[in-house]
Amino acid sequence: MSQFRLKAVSQSGKTIQTEFEADNKKEAQNKVDRLSKSNGLRIQSLDQKTIFQYKVKKGNNKAVTGEQEAYTKEELERALVKLGYQVVSINKKLFNFKGGVPMTEVVSFIRLCADLLKQQLTFDEILNLLIEDTSNKRMKEVVKMIQKDLKDGKEGSQVYGKHEAIFGKFAAYMLSVASTSGNMAMVFDSTAKFLERDAEFKKNLKRSLMMPAVTVVAVVGVVLFYVGYIFPSTAELFVNMGITLPPMTAATLEISYWLSDNWIYLLLGFIIPIVAFVLWARTPKGKLSIDKYLIHIPIIGDLLHKTSIEIFSRVFYTLYSGSGQNIEVIRVAAEACRNKYMEKQIKEVAIKKMLKDGAGLIESMEATGVFTQTAISRFRLGAESGALRDNAKQLAEYYEIQTTYKMQSVIDTINLFINLFIMIALISITIVSSEAAVIKPETGL
Repeated sequence: MSQFRLKAVSQSGKTIQTEFEADNKKEAQNKVDRLSKSNGLRIQSLDQKTIFQYKVKKGNNKAVTGEQEAYTKEELERALVKLGYQVVSINKKLFNFKGGVPMTEVVSFIRLCADLLKQQLTFDEILNLLIEDTSNKRMKEVVKMIQKDLKDGKEGSQVYGKHEAIFGKFAAYMLSVASTSGNMAMVFDSTAKFLERDAEFKKNLKRSLMMPAVTVVAVVGVVLFYVGYIFPSTAELFVNMGITLPPMTAATLEISYWLSDNWIYLLLGFIIPIVAFVLWARTPKGKLSIDKYLIHIPIIGDLLHKTSIEIFSRVFYTLYSGSGQNIEVIRVAAEACRNKYMEKQIKEVAIKKMLKDGAGLIESMEATGVFTQTAISRFRLGAESGALRDNAKQLAEYYEIQTTYKMQSVIDTINLFINLFIMIALISITIVSSEAAVIKPETGL
């Protein structure tokens, strides 16, 4: 992810300067083009922050070298001259490997901010401490930029919005809200809890699926190796001796021959659908379709569904002010819930119904068809009693406890099916092997 700076002139003649992040120059240019068309801006320049290597000297002292990030060579030169240096040379660094920021670093940053804010430290003091203690180079740069932008008086959306690629859309929004909220520590703490919970869930889900997947692949590989290589060597001995093979042995040998003759088609038939599915799954339509049916599949669907509702409720609790319908809160909670289909239904059905038809929150939530009856009941009770925010928190905590236990149940169920699969595979191999072992040559008597 690279840093870019845009200079432009608005329709009123005002000069605008802003910084943002993008994966590459092409993506940055596309963003600028869209911004220009939608706001009628006249672009003056688009510069990418680059590492420059410089050589400077002061007076009669020996020349020294160093590195510094800057948008242009001229800007860096002016800064060095201002510091009293005589510039010998400035050149772009040929190889600039910029590390990324692991999610663990982001979570750690937000968690530490939350904990230190609770200790009544100022946010500027906290940022100074984190700049010193952060080991990740890229994250250190981000914290420095946040501190600089805040000192320059920029709004929270500007400060954190340009780091959306690092923090994530939801976290960037939450931190921008925190900067203007009356309880900064609470918002940071809620954001940290959300990210920690999300990371824990993903880790547990991967752990529950990884081992079964490896086991299935290994067992299938062993079976194919046995049927395709080991078994034919034994069975063909009997065929060459003119011995009639028992039914299961004969059928297995036919399967072996078929696999030997058609293995390339079988391989392609296995790989091509997987590749096609992965490519389709990356498209917006694919993601929407997968998420739609994912929450309905047996065993794991209910777990994923309730986790998404938990996230929605937790974000709703954090941001809901109790005034009006809080459309923006519902939109952000929908984007955070980690399911594209649920997000679509909430935005296109619930929010639309609230804005155009003047419907209430509960009626609109019911119309989406993506909330459980438990969730609807909790929200309705909260709306009727005036404790909507508290009830959203209770629902989130209830589903957190339930999904934690559900995860273990899912793991146990998956392991049961895997064990059954292994048992069936082993029994099949044993039966075929046993049948072949008792074959007796025909005596002709």
